[in-house]
Order: sequence, then structure tokens, then C-alpha cells
Amino acid sequence: MDKLNYGVIGNCCTAALISDKGSIDWLCFPNFDSPSIFASLLDREKGGYFGFEVSPDYQISQSYVPHTNILSTNFVSEENEFAVVDFMPCYHLSDASNCYRPAEIYRYIRRIKGTPRFKINYEPAPDYARGKTIFNTTSEYIETYSTSNSKDRQYLYSSLPLHKILEQKEIILAKDEFLLLSYNEKVIPVNIEREKLEYCRTLVYWLNWTDRTKKFTVYNDVIERSLLVLKLMSFYNGAVLAAITTSLPETIGEVRNWDYRFCWLRDASMSIETLFQIGHIGAARRFEAARRFMRFVQSTFVSQHDTYQIMYGIRGERKLTEVILGHLSGYKNSRPVRIGNDAYHQLQNDSFGYLMDLIYQYYRLMPGTLDEVEDMWEMVKSILTNVMIDWKKPDKGIWEIRGEGQHFVSSKVMCWVALDRGARIADLLNKPTYRRRWSEEATVIKENVMKNGWKEEMQSFSQAYGNSDLDASLLLMEPYGFIDPRDIRYHKTVQAIKNALLYKGLMYRYKSHDDFGLPSSAFTICTFWLIRALYVIGEKEEARSLFEEMLHNSNHLGLFSEDIDFETKEQLGNFPQAYSHLALVNTAILFSEEDIRLFFK
Repeated sequence: MDKLNYGVIGNCCTAALISDKGSIDWLCFPNFDSPSIFASLLDREKGGYFGFEVSPDYQISQSYVPHTNILSTNFVSEENEFAVVDFMPCYHLSDASNCYRPAEIYRYIRRIKGTPRFKINYEPAPDYARGKTIFNTTSEYIETYSTSNSKDRQYLYSSLPLHKILEQKEIILAKDEFLLLSYNEKVIPVNIEREKLEYCRTLVYWLNWTDRTKKFTVYNDVIERSLLVLKLMSFYNGAVLAAITTSLPETIGEVRNWDYRFCWLRDASMSIETLFQIGHIGAARRFEAARRFMRFVQSTFVSQHDTYQIMYGIRGERKLTEVILGHLSGYKNSRPVRIGNDAYHQLQNDSFGYLMDLIYQYYRLMPGTLDEVEDMWEMVKSILTNVMIDWKKPDKGIWEIRGEGQHFVSSKVMCWVALDRGARIADLLNKPTYRRRWSEEATVIKENVMKNGWKEEMQSFSQAYGNSDLDASLLLMEPYGFIDPRDIRYHKTVQAIKNALLYKGLMYRYKSHDDFGLPSSAFTICTFWLIRALYVIGEKEEARSLFEEMLHNSNHLGLFSEDIDFETKEQLGNFPQAYSHLALVNTAILFSEEDIRLFFK
């Protein structure tokens, strides 16, 4: 069983995937969306990697340093033992508002017992392996760059002899050693003492971060790991990535391979709201991530443009041109490998519902200055002007259908959410004219959905007005307040979706043909949506049983990708997936809160 057995490390600028054997198989420098340095994840022969070679008698295990994003890979034989501790420096400077996040990875090689022997396989392939890698060795470092882009360079420092690394000669570990891979040439001495200092500072940063996070009666470890993942995927400026990888296929051998290293308004809003609602204790820390995201949204929307997109680059870029890297074979030979994402110009009417729900929480809970409040109000008015027009149009929906647009029920529902939250904001700001206008339009949308979305012959809401298909996104009608969980129509819809889309403990998004054929893998977040839906309609035992079963589908470190194979339970799709982890958190909290209620009965 292959569960994408990778750990992730990062520092809110970039991240790396490290295999359960200690090999860095995915890394982009200096940022999440930069060209890869190591990409053997997408091509074992050409992609590049950075690992350790040991004799077969070693047992290898992997775990996180508790409560952190620092990863330890342990190599144990009968007589020898050592650990490779991987981290990206991340810590506050003397000015607590600034954080040190250099584009570099430390690999601390800790001798535990005996005299371990190993070889280091250092095979960088910069610029997505588009050119030949050039090596330049000095007395201080090994410099590398690609013939296709000589401007981006990498520097490997080490306490080990550099020629032994390059020549892949056997190394006998007599004491602690280190490796440092940096995007920049260092201007201060690099030694083991420096490595230990960086480790301690980074350790304290993550321990402080998790210490400020709420604790729960059950599933606390699961919740904490997911929150750490979500934090890792939050770019320092407030943007939130959907995932740190590109082109990991939804199904092996098929073509649903996308670049997820961008900020979708939908995914980001949901991630931030999760951190916002159950994240840090204390007002200042609790609002930190939400405030940064709001500033990112404001700078992207208001300052530069009056038209909106469903997604942006992590620095607010609007053009995300899709390019195929034909020289890479893809994950398990699943071509194509894509960078960029053409979905950026799609119309997805649901996106602003998630964003407006978060903005409403901002107005209700966050202390903002007058200029921030007024800037946000201008953005609210601008967004809802678009929603008032666009909700009547067909769109591509939450699943980014690349064929003909349809009147998706979930899109209409989230347009209702956008206007409903806008009306509530207007009420908070004493703007009765806007409140009345948006509230009236929200009522029109709800009546429209009840008339055209409910199918009497199915005894369920349908995916779109023009079809009788079932879709897991219909389960979101309840958590966003569009329909009461006691409404018989919601009960019947939940049961119909479960009967049609639940298979071997996992959920299809939908089972209708789209522009790429019939979906053949489970979409991770949809199973969590079903668990919540079952819980709120009173099927709590079934919900908890399904949740426990779902947890077994994570990898060895508790991480989830976008998709799961129904038969083998292999993790598929981009990894780790913010969408999956935010849903896991929100679902786990249900059972924790239930335990608290039972305790105080």
C-alpha cells in the first residue's frame, strides 16, 4: 500500500517533501512556486533528489519532533544508529513582528550509537530539470545551477568532506555532522554550532505556536498536526496555498494533473476561517493569520484591479499561464506535468461566498482600524455588485469543470451566502439600504434554488438545475446556514448522496461524466463533509465510525493528499492538501465538543 509516505517541512516561504527513507524528493527554491531543485517525485530519473544510502540491515522510521514541523528520520541497525533531523529555519527576530525565513534546509546528522556508515546522494536538478546541472566546488561549498537558468544558484555547505559527498563515497559517522542547502551564498561562518542555534530557535518557534493553539479532549494530536500543516502552507504575506506540489495525479495514468501552488479564494478563506475559529488563544495571535490574509486580498483586489478571479499567485499575480513540462515523465508515469493553472480565468460563482463568510467574521470579531474597516467595506460592496449579476449565470462550479458551464446548485447556495453575510455586515455598520437590497436578493436566490434545485422525483437536491446527478458539494448547504439540519429535504439529500457516492468508506465528488470522463478516485474532503452531515442529522455513531476509518487512510505521519484510491487506499493528487486538512480539523472538533457536552451532562 502506497500512501505518499512523505513528511513535509517548511517555513511559510517554501517547503520540501522528505520520503520515509530520508530523501528530499520535492523542493522549490526560493518560494513555493519557484522552479524545483529536487523533483524526483515527478521523474525518478531526471527530477533530482537528496538522500542517504545505507546497508539493507538498517531499519528506517520517521516522526515529527512533537508539536513542531521539524522532521526526524531514524536509521537503526543492530550495532549502529543515527538520525537525520530536517528543518527550515523559522523564528522571530528581536522585533517580534518580523520573522526569519531564509530559503534553506538544515540536515542535522545526529550520531546516536556505534559508527554508522552511509553515502550521501546529492543530485540537484534545478529549474525543473530543464537543463544540465553544473557543479562548482570550492573549499567552502558546492555551488550548482542549471544551464537553462544560470541566475538561480544553490549552495551546499557541510561539516563533512565535500568531495566525499560529490563522489558518493562511504562516510563513517564518528560525531554529529550537518548539511546546509541554501539559495544564497552565506556571509557568516557555517558550522555545527550555527546549525544547533538555528535548530533551537526554530524548535522554540513551533513549540510556542502550538502552545498558543486550543487543546481538545479527543483527536487533539490529529487536530494539531493538521493546523501545523495549514500554517506551513500560509505564505508570509497572508496568501494560502492549496498544496505545495504540482501534477500529482488524481488517478494513476490519467491526465487530471494540476498545479496547486497558488491561492484559491475558496480554499484560502476556508483555511483561514479554520485557523481563525479554533486556532490561537488570545486576541492578537488569534487574528494574526486572518489579518494578513485580509491585507493580501485587499491589496490584490482593491489597489490594482476592479475585476475578480477565483485564484491568484501567492504574490497576487493574476496571470497563471499553464505550461506542460514534456521532458518529465510524471508521478508513476502519469503525464502531463503542468506548471501554472488555466483555471484562473474561470467563472466560479461559489468562491465569493466563502470569502464573504470570512469577511463577516472579520467585522464581527476582529478589532480593525477605521481605515481598514472602510477599505474592507469598499471591497464588500464591489464583490456583491458582481455577485448580484453573476449568480444568475452558469459557471464552472466548485470542481472547476473545464467543459460547458452549468447552473450548479452549490454555486447558487454560496452566492446566497455572500449576499446573506453582506447584509449582516451592512447591519453591523448601520447601512440599512445595502442590508435591505442584499437581503432581498438573497431571498430571491433561496427561492430559486428551492424551486429548481430540489428534484421531487429524486427526493433530493441535484448537482445542477439541468440534471439529476448527485454531488457531494450539496452537503455544504447546512454548515453555511442555507438550510436547517432538521429540514427533511436536507436529511433526504444526505441519505441520497451517501447511498450514491459512498463506496468502501470513501466518497466520490460526483459520479457523472465530465470533460475528462468518469471520476475514479475518492475526493478526501468529501468524506469529511459526509461525516459532518451524518453527525448533524443525528447519525452520530455512524459518523464517528466513518471518521475513525478515515483516519487510517492518512500516511505514516498523519498527512492527507487530495484524493484516495477506493481499492488500494493509495493517496493521490497534490500533497499535502490544505482542503483535506481543514475539513479534518472541522470534523474532529465535532466529536471533541460532543465529548465535552457528555462530560458536563
